[in-house]
Amino acid sequence: MPTPGFSIGEGTDTPMTTTRRVFLTGAASALAVGFAPGVIRSAFAQGAGSTVRIGMVLPVTGPGADAGRYALAGAKIALEAVNKAGGVLGKPLEIVTEDDQTTNPGAVFAFSKLASQPDLVGFLGSIRSTQNHAMAPDILKTGKPVCFGGTDPVLTQLGNPWLFRFRPNDSFSAQVIAEHGVNGLGKKKWAIIHSTDAFGTSGAKALTESLGKGGATVALDQGYTNQSQDFTPVVLAIRQSGADVIGSYFTFENDIGIFARQLRQLGVTAPWVGSPSITNVTALKLAGPSLYGTYGVADYAEESSDAARAYGKAYRAAMKIAPDNQSSWTFDAVTVLAKAINAAGKTDPQAIREALLAVRGHEGAEGTYNFDKNGDGLHGYNVVRNDKGSIVFDKRIDFYKG
Repeated sequence: MPTPGFSIGEGTDTPMTTTRRVFLTGAASALAVGFAPGVIRSAFAQGAGSTVRIGMVLPVTGPGADAGRYALAGAKIALEAVNKAGGVLGKPLEIVTEDDQTTNPGAVFAFSKLASQPDLVGFLGSIRSTQNHAMAPDILKTGKPVCFGGTDPVLTQLGNPWLFRFRPNDSFSAQVIAEHGVNGLGKKKWAIIHSTDAFGTSGAKALTESLGKGGATVALDQGYTNQSQDFTPVVLAIRQSGADVIGSYFTFENDIGIFARQLRQLGVTAPWVGSPSITNVTALKLAGPSLYGTYGVADYAEESSDAARAYGKAYRAAMKIAPDNQSSWTFDAVTVLAKAINAAGKTDPQAIREALLAVRGHEGAEGTYNFDKNGDGLHGYNVVRNDKGSIVFDKRIDFYKG
């Protein structure tokens, strides 16, 4: 399926039809996206070894293919901005991609193929926590920085020094979901619906803890298997629980679409506050009016900052649709990784790692990056509302203490 607005690779406009792509921006049209200061602005080198290369694991096939298309678009916008500003160490930045097939084994295989290329100096991992867990042993063995978007808090507590998160983790999302539902909506009796993978179970656990601290009760803790086709038993359990509000952690947007439609078809009208996937473009398309009036915590909200608005403008110009966190984190990851390599002054993995840990106050599309010792760059979330299909920014809640 073509990626609107882009021509990636050698003489092709269908980047999603093969499992591997290399793309390089040089003559490509530059987008009006701000780039952090400190970029080396020198003439590009020519010939062998004239580029700096990073790898990217993303879904090209499987149920996450749409998400992969958006993730690739965000990375491409950042790549164009980086190269327009002078590149990395005076050379153009290049990205090599591999298809993870939206599965854990696929992600492991994709990363291993990238890691076998010794000239790749860093990587973008997955937005899905379960895939990052699967890749983690190979990431540790490879010993190069991996920027990822999975939100399971455990990922940056594994003692793996090469993992750098470019979305806030779910210890923050749970606090914000609970705060908005309990204090903002005045709801005390909760039904928690979550996938049974690493992301869903950790999110549900964190939300239960946050609700307990806020004086609320959990009437139902209901897990489901990813790629479920019928959520009727889950919806009936919600009805029988007497819960007056729903909190959710969905891994895949197609599951949200099915659940949301069946929820409304069976007459459940309780307020719903979901994890970031409830705000994604794919979920909005699949669920339609069934998600109207719901709330979500969103790491990316277009009206949350000047940097978010600038990214939104560039993304809309390129893709002709609204941006979401499938693309914003990859934009930030490419931008910050390039910044760190330039700050390091070389492609040595340890030097890049130290430069990433030193990033403070970087205004990205997702928020302000201040990396802690574990590799978490963001420490808060936005609260947003679905207003007849449009995601409307409400407020930002940040927990960074400095």
